[in-house]
Order: sequence, then C-alpha cells, then structure tokens
Amino acid sequence: MTLKATPLNNAHRALGARMVDFGGWDMPVNYGSQIEEHHAVRSDVGMFDVAHMCVVDVKGANVRGFLRGLLANNVDKLQVSGKALYSCMLTPDGTVIDDLIVYFLTEDWFRIVVNAGTAEKDVAWMQKHNEATGAGLTITQRRDGANAMALIAVQGPNARAKVWEVIPQAKEATAEMKPFNVALVPGTAFGEAMVARTGYTGEDGFEIGVAAEQAEALWNALAAAGVKPAGLGARDTLRLEAGMNLYGSDMDETVNPLDAGLAWTIDLVSERDFIGKAALQAKGQNQQFLGLILREKGGVLRSHQKVIAANGDTGEITSGTFSPTMQQAIALARLPMSVQVGDTVHVEIRDKKLAAGVVKLPFVRNGKILAA
Repeated sequence: MTLKATPLNNAHRALGARMVDFGGWDMPVNYGSQIEEHHAVRSDVGMFDVAHMCVVDVKGANVRGFLRGLLANNVDKLQVSGKALYSCMLTPDGTVIDDLIVYFLTEDWFRIVVNAGTAEKDVAWMQKHNEATGAGLTITQRRDGANAMALIAVQGPNARAKVWEVIPQAKEATAEMKPFNVALVPGTAFGEAMVARTGYTGEDGFEIGVAAEQAEALWNALAAAGVKPAGLGARDTLRLEAGMNLYGSDMDETVNPLDAGLAWTIDLVSERDFIGKAALQAKGQNQQFLGLILREKGGVLRSHQKVIAANGDTGEITSGTFSPTMQQAIALARLPMSVQVGDTVHVEIRDKKLAAGVVKLPFVRNGKILAA
C-alpha cells in the first residue's frame, strides 16, 4: 500500500526525520531526540505537521440547524464569528464516530477540523445526513485537490511571539484572541492564513492553516525563526500529559463518551435533539476517566492493561507513556465508578501487579506539573 504524504513530506526528509506509517500516512515520529522535542514545546516552542488532519467547510443557509442535530455539543454556544467548539460526532447508539473542532466563521459557513484516520468516514456521515435532512449544504473537504489546505501547529510558551515574527499580519487579529477562537488573516507572505488557538499539547500556541502549496515555505520560515520541528512521538507524550483524548486509543465507535471523560463536550441539558442523545441518556455514565501515576518501578504503562481497584472492580488503561516532564510512568484510564482520586490501584503488567496512584487530570498544563 502506498502511504499518503502531507505537503511537508519533503521538508521532513530533508531534516532527517524518522518516518513511520501512521494510519496510512507517512509521518515523522521524531527528528532525532523525541525527549528534546517534548521539552522544547514545554519550555520554548515547537511545531508539528498536522496536515494529515482534514479541514471540512460546511456552507449553506441551514448550516447551524444541521450542526445542531449532528454534533453532541451545542453550536448555539457559537454566537460570535471566530468562536470555536470541541465536540464529538456520535452514532445513533451514542458511541464516538470522531472528536472534532468546529469554527463559526459566518452564519452560512462553519469550518470543521476532523481527525486524519476518520476523515473519509466523517465526510460521508455528514453528507448522508445532509441528504437525509434536506439541509442543502455544500460540504467540502480541503485536504486533497486544488483547494487543499495544510495545518501546522506551533506550540509552547514562545509560540505566539514566533508566529507573529513570521506572520506579522496575524498579530493584530490574534494578540487579544482568547483560547478556542480563530481568525482568518489575509495578505500574508503565505496567502490567507487561518490562525486558531485550539492546541493539543497543554501549552499555548496557534494552529495555522494555509494553502497546501504554501505549507513548506511557512514551515521553513518558522524553522529559520527558531521553531523546533517535533514529531508524532512528542505530540503523544505532550497530549497525554495534558490529559487530552486521542481518537482510536481513548475513545472510538465502541466507547460511550461519558465513560471517556467527555461529558463536558456533550450538551444533554438543552431541549435540542442530536444523533445519539437518547442512547446516551439511556446508558448514562458507567466508568470514569482519570489519570494514573505508577508508584512502583519495573514497568511501563500501556493501553489495554488491566487496572484492579482495592474492592476488586476492574478498569483499563487507554493510553500510557513515560512522562518526560514528570519523569514518571503515567496513563489515562477508564476506571470503575467506585474508585476515587487518591486511591491506590494495581495495574497488571505482564506477570506483575504494580501499584499506581489515581489522580485528577491533567498531569501537566502550561509547563506546570499539576498531579503528583
């Protein structure tokens, strides 16, 4: 099978990146030291190729009403142009098709960014419901073809200053911009740029969308300004420290989002109906999503490991790693409702049962360790 490549593939190879098959995409896992890339984002600034993710433009007079029924979070929260919202898109059974970010640009134009591996499925699902509801919308994926966009995430305490250095036109539009907002910035050296503040590392920064043919020039300009390229390895340790879910690991089409720590993204309060609402109301929450810190040496926390509570109830690790910031083994886990923050549980690691402490998420945010 031929791997798909982002517009930055040549740039990664020129930097000597170690490339891997990531869900059918040829992507950089690191450019040398994954640990150094991680620390660069926590203490300075790093950048990630996220052009494998898919921008979807949904346009038409009925777009708000359509998204009101499609998404578990309520787009009526988006009343000011430029506001963004994190949401799940659910099956009728109340399980997760994908998690995504939706940006309100105009009353007849919402932009959605979906995950790489689910993009085709997501767009097909949107089209199906566009037809079923007679919404009459135009749904356009922007990853392939003449109108393709590429996304670069610049993250870290110095990220915004570096972006303004490379794209000075962005400063006026984004200097006062709060998290979970977006601005369209015309007339940059890289054409019109979408600049969003909706990161995935637990640090501040911007995600920049430009025309695919401008991506390499933007990447090189950021690198010349001192922004360190970072690969998938650092992206995973950073997001895990930040307690952020990864589709395919922490939730998927078999998982109730209420059990995956995503209740805050689901509006069950308003009268509004949405796909999967009745199923979620019937199921309720049956597990809780918490953090684990390994308290004993001799193991690494990994997905699918069994977690045993003091009373014998069991749960499962969904994502695990060694935290470069904390210098400890950490994990995200779906745990029984009987478990409480502060409890000690045991994790089955090969033939051992090792003690782990249960903590509230996140582990790390804005460079500070919050869990111990």
